[in-house]
Amino acid sequence: MSLPTPPALFKTLRLPLLLTALAATLATPLAGAQSLKELHELARGHDAAFLAARAGAESARHRSAQAEALQRPNVGLQGSYTRSSSDTPLYDSRSNTAATVGLSATQTLFNRQNTLTIDKARRALDLAEADLNSAEQDLTLRVAQAYFDVLIAQDALSTARASKTAIGEQLASAKRNFEVGTATITDTREAQARFDLATAQEIAADNDLRTRRLALEQLVGRADLKPLGLKPATALPLPGEGIESWVEKTEQSPSVRKARLAHEIAKLETRRTQAGHLPTVDLQGQLASTNNRGSGALSAGGAGTTTSNSIGVTVRMPLYTGDAIQNQVREALALEEKARNDLEAARRGVAQATRQLFLGVQSGAAQVKALEAAETSSRLALDATKLGYKVGVRVNLDVLNAQTQLYSTQRDLARARYEVLLNSLRLRQAAGTLNPADIDAVSALLGTSR
Repeated sequence: MSLPTPPALFKTLRLPLLLTALAATLATPLAGAQSLKELHELARGHDAAFLAARAGAESARHRSAQAEALQRPNVGLQGSYTRSSSDTPLYDSRSNTAATVGLSATQTLFNRQNTLTIDKARRALDLAEADLNSAEQDLTLRVAQAYFDVLIAQDALSTARASKTAIGEQLASAKRNFEVGTATITDTREAQARFDLATAQEIAADNDLRTRRLALEQLVGRADLKPLGLKPATALPLPGEGIESWVEKTEQSPSVRKARLAHEIAKLETRRTQAGHLPTVDLQGQLASTNNRGSGALSAGGAGTTTSNSIGVTVRMPLYTGDAIQNQVREALALEEKARNDLEAARRGVAQATRQLFLGVQSGAAQVKALEAAETSSRLALDATKLGYKVGVRVNLDVLNAQTQLYSTQRDLARARYEVLLNSLRLRQAAGTLNPADIDAVSALLGTSR
């Protein structure tokens, strides 16, 4: 038995090796750090809420196609087989066998209710697509929120660890000074208390980071994620237009669009119920073939095959329905008024939210600048306090307070920067302009791994 040559052996093993490598890639966590855009794409294929909305939109397309069938012909095939017998005083026992095959067709010529039902189905399809768009924007915000929550938690943990390290150094210094007699036991105890508090804060920050990571991993369906942080000296995006320009865009907001479509559907339903008083006109045709056999075939028109056809127009006109139609109209009018008020409420709510988010972005950007200045000032103050402590004009508690102020400012600054990015995305969602390009723009600001 001869062994396969190396090229043949490679071809034999190549497919299983590729399949094994692919399976290993899907089963293992993502390598390296990930941008917001990458995780957003993963979430689109994993998030159950978004996938359910997409399936709902797909079902609405089939539901709309069902309504379109109301204006098309309805054709059916029918058949029957009958055997009968009779025995009377005048005639001997007779039997007859009849086999019938027929084709019938109906075409609606006028039915106002069917026409309005089709219009309603088309609006319902638009509403389902609006729901899908809303779900997609909601997914975008949920991914961004979970992504930045992890970054905020990472910064909080880094700050807590840096603060603990600095306090530990100050604690060691206080112990040394106490041993040589240049400081009191109070300095050591104060530093020890701050160190213990910093240890507790580090544990809490570490647990918060683990929780935030789990939320992000559940959202995108992958493990061991490492989100990219903001690039150094990143200029945060700000709204380029005035507040009223953003408010004018809210007509395209998913909430307003859905409320507007619901109002249009309610108006069509009112017209549909009012059309219940109108006549309907149908064109009907039938073609049938009957084969008679047996001794009784003569009474049935003779043995053999008989062919018949008919075509005609049927008109139906409701005269009295027990006030059912009138009450259906009243119900539809009330629901139309409800939908109109829901639309107005949606417009007002989205406009208010847009104004608040616009002001929030501007305020957040101003807060970032103030915190950047505060960080610089706090660092200078800490350096000056440390120098004063060395020359004996400041006490250990002053150094600890200055350290706490610096690290708290750094933590607040990181959170404020991420909040500006999140609010800018929320503002675009409220205005109905949020799209994948906005995720690309935010993702371009990220580039440092943690």
